[in-house]
Amino acid sequence: MHIDARTLEAGALIEGDLCIIGAGAAGISMAMEWLPTGRRVILLEGGGFNVELRMQALYHGESLDRPYYPLQSATLHYFGGTTGHWAGFCSPFDPIDFEKRDWVPHSGWPFNRAHLDPFYARANRYLELGPYEYDAAYWEQQDAEVRRLPLDAATFYPKMWQFSPPTRMGTVYREPIVQAKNVHLYTYARVVEIVPNEAVSAIDGLRVKTIDGKEHRVRARQYVLACGAIHNARLLLASNRRAQAGIGNDHDLVGRYFMEHFEITAAQVAFEKAPAAKLYLFPALGKTRARAEMAISGNTQRQQKILNGTASFQPGALTGREQSRFASFSADAEANVKEWQAKKWAGNRTPPPEVVFRMFTRQEQSPNPESRIVLGTEKDELGMPRANLRWRFTPLDKRSIRTFYELLGRELGRAGLGRVQLMDWLLDGDDNAWPNILSGGWHHMGTARMHEDPKQGVVDPNGKVHGIANLFVAGGAVYPTGGAVNPTLTVVAMALRLSDHLRQKA
Repeated sequence: MHIDARTLEAGALIEGDLCIIGAGAAGISMAMEWLPTGRRVILLEGGGFNVELRMQALYHGESLDRPYYPLQSATLHYFGGTTGHWAGFCSPFDPIDFEKRDWVPHSGWPFNRAHLDPFYARANRYLELGPYEYDAAYWEQQDAEVRRLPLDAATFYPKMWQFSPPTRMGTVYREPIVQAKNVHLYTYARVVEIVPNEAVSAIDGLRVKTIDGKEHRVRARQYVLACGAIHNARLLLASNRRAQAGIGNDHDLVGRYFMEHFEITAAQVAFEKAPAAKLYLFPALGKTRARAEMAISGNTQRQQKILNGTASFQPGALTGREQSRFASFSADAEANVKEWQAKKWAGNRTPPPEVVFRMFTRQEQSPNPESRIVLGTEKDELGMPRANLRWRFTPLDKRSIRTFYELLGRELGRAGLGRVQLMDWLLDGDDNAWPNILSGGWHHMGTARMHEDPKQGVVDPNGKVHGIANLFVAGGAVYPTGGAVNPTLTVVAMALRLSDHLRQKA
């Protein structure tokens, strides 16, 4: 069922069993899981069914420390959320990503990769992917021409990706949600405050505003915050009438540990002869689009004490004109969405017989409490303080990229395949200096991290906000670490895990 909140009488009371705040990848996949339950589910979306500049303007904020994408473009404020402009890259986190690593401060998840595997398999289906197979050996068996480079598997291995169409969740799942009898989708229902009881031990309700000035109230037994890492933190911090520092922020952790993926051209590889690189370049294999990237093994990460990272091969040499993607995005959020949606994979192209390739890195960011979302003094049209970004790095971040390519150069040389040339920014010796070609992946993680100890995390291992009986957080906000892969597959897997937990409680 769909209701435009602007059509309700001012002061309307909306009630249900479960309230999901945010209709992006996490919120929609959770709502779909509740369709057969008969429970009354409230799904609140602050925007409508299409991107609108006025709604995106509510997400305006400043990057206070370094260049970043315009924040009003980095998160989409309409049904489907940021799946409206994602590129569809999917791969699960590696086992080491869940481990407590003594060289990575604040690392460690409360469960391991094997625990999440069944939820990954289910998430594969929601994102219209192929079989839950992310081992290169499986893909090599499908095509005799698909072979990994002959490198030492103890150091480097081919990490597999599958590519969603990409699934626009606001389009694919709109009809079943709108037609559902027990899921009540409210559009233009922007939550501006989470209201706890006087003891701040449970949530009593929500304050919702529409863009035309009406205000409504929402009550439910359980609440799930699924607005993305930036705006989950923003709403928790701004709900400070009874909890002075914000809800869930007794230990000053909400908004901290913001993480992105470093995405940057770091080197070029010159092969002795054109490599058999179909595994690393092909955009399609039958009906399933898949590709490998060069990845560094968990054991090598332990030995070298570095972060997780991958590198992809891009045909052609460095030009000297490489630039950050930050500069290519304007404040016009609608134009940015159209640009992302226009990008398509090129089908079954045969890769060119190149011998020189640019190496594009995607690396995890070390969790850093000084990298954070903070509230600004300026307020948006509905009276909420804006969210500002302080994106800060550690020396481990840059050293990890340098070590990755030094090891890759040695390994390609040992195998007699070719040579690696590092870009100058990796050779400057200053691990606190970053070049102006640095980009990010639009991958917002952290800000409401998961930990058993309330002094080290905002939510517990089930996603429940510490000290609040009926408030949960979904999405990348709860990640203790960010791995080296795009977060959407894990966002959906974690949402399905949380949904199972809430259904068992119900």
